[in-house]
Amino acid sequence: MKNIDWDNLGFGYIKTDYNVRCVYKDGKWGELEVSDSEYINLHIAATSIHYGQEAFEGLKAYTCKDGKIRVFRWEENAKRMYYTAEGIRMAPVPVELFKEALFKVIKLNKRFVPPYGTGASLYIRPILFGTGAEIGVKPAKEYTFIIFVMPVGSYSKDGIKPIDNYICRDFDRAAPLGTGSFKVGGNYAASLRAMEQAKKLGYSSLIFLDAKEKKYVDECGHANFFGIKNDTYITPKTSKTILNSITNMSLVTIAESLGLKVERRNIPVEELSTFTEAGACGTAAVITPVKRIIDPETNTVYEYCEDDKPGPWTTKLYNKLVGIQHGDEPDEFGWMTTIE
Repeated sequence: MKNIDWDNLGFGYIKTDYNVRCVYKDGKWGELEVSDSEYINLHIAATSIHYGQEAFEGLKAYTCKDGKIRVFRWEENAKRMYYTAEGIRMAPVPVELFKEALFKVIKLNKRFVPPYGTGASLYIRPILFGTGAEIGVKPAKEYTFIIFVMPVGSYSKDGIKPIDNYICRDFDRAAPLGTGSFKVGGNYAASLRAMEQAKKLGYSSLIFLDAKEKKYVDECGHANFFGIKNDTYITPKTSKTILNSITNMSLVTIAESLGLKVERRNIPVEELSTFTEAGACGTAAVITPVKRIIDPETNTVYEYCEDDKPGPWTTKLYNKLVGIQHGDEPDEFGWMTTIE
């Protein structure tokens, strides 16, 4: 293995030693297999490449302050992948199989878990996809489940740095009764044109509005949105168009523990002017503070940061969650599982 500069890792693919695989065939899941290959053999008529039968997850493991490796809230990822699989009619991965594969792949790649104090982590990517051949539009009879891992640094090279967003009305992320609440690649593919437009216009990201009425905040790029005002953490309620973010779920709990009230509800565009802080949250970046939101339709600019610094509540929430993940804060909610 090449010497890894743990302190200067980016967020990108790095080959590790092994991945773990399992195949669903003849109505049942087979045995776990260990592979050192980065490639898969796929039938040209596989449903994953024709009809979008594909799901993925993202979670992280950390070397904590006491030197032990722990993984963050893996059960929630297992449950969400199960929910997604049912939603697009794939064979769901049982939680116990997910756990067995997860623990095995972390142990096999233990030398790639970044040391404590670097701020880096082991990113874990479970994928599930239809491998059975079907030309008619229907679910496959065969599926493959794989987990691979890689060491990563911060999603943003600049750390927790506020960014500019604009309100996008030209594109929708997901249909009201579609797959928005499922973690499928199609939702991310649907966001690429909008993200590309945001970059061309000079913004780091964008705010998607609800696809039906264009009245309410939906998601912030590829992440959940939250706003803070009057000592209240406000985030859109779980819906058929918004992914149920495990990071956001965790921040809701932490917010309450820090004395904030919590509201999960629709957020009208007009309410953006009332927030004192705003941010996006997800596994990769944890929290990305929002500096400004620009509404090109009304030429309105909503500002949330002074001197380009995150607000006090955003900073507290970020530090608390990252502190738990790295073992600097007590795991009072029982979110971390030790890999023995």
